[in-house]
Amino acid sequence: MLRIEGLTAGYGRLEVLHDVSLAVPLGIPTVVMGANAAGKTTLCRTITGLIPARGGVVGFDGEDITRLGCAERVRRGVALVPEGRQVFGEMTVRENLRLGAYIHGEPRPADYETVFGLFPILQERENQRAGLMSGGEQQMLALARALMSRPRMLLLDEPSQGLAPKAVEQVGLAVNAIARTGVAILLVEQNLALAQMIARHAVVLENGRCVAEGPADQIMSSSAIQDSYLGRRGN
Repeated sequence: MLRIEGLTAGYGRLEVLHDVSLAVPLGIPTVVMGANAAGKTTLCRTITGLIPARGGVVGFDGEDITRLGCAERVRRGVALVPEGRQVFGEMTVRENLRLGAYIHGEPRPADYETVFGLFPILQERENQRAGLMSGGEQQMLALARALMSRPRMLLLDEPSQGLAPKAVEQVGLAVNAIARTGVAILLVEQNLALAQMIARHAVVLENGRCVAEGPADQIMSSSAIQDSYLGRRGN
């Protein structure tokens, strides 16, 4: 579904990603892991077009989308759940969801049915201001808002950030349910328990470079996690 080849990107004079290549197969949820400042968020932003690639190719469903703008990538089916959730706290749950469908115009009844089926709590709270919800509920709203754009691929940037263990488990169950609907999943995550709950394929970034890629169970139990994800070094 997604294929990254030789990707470089950064900010100003700072190059953050260096010749990154990875794949996210359809039907195989993939996690990108790495220590702080490894380039994980920059990778998400480059895939979604929030920052331009300086080199390499972003391929989606067999098409080169490297030079497409962010809005056009959303229309093609690429959606991001950003780090920190970034819900609109003064707006209601329903208003946040409506914004998620903006790229397609007004939401369809089926759009609401889909997200309320996955997240019944949002239907119960649809007229409540988002800022009054718990962190876990806001993360559910961020997921649902992204789904309102009818994505074919969902990128999640640190969805466990700031959440209690029970809420992290709820997020994992929700992402697995989304994956079963046929949406491709790319998860950026430092919470090993959540990564193990969701991912079948794993990529490890270190200093903006891909240092390991393969089956999630093998990668997460390998020395790549000790050296690159946990930041530990052997003697």
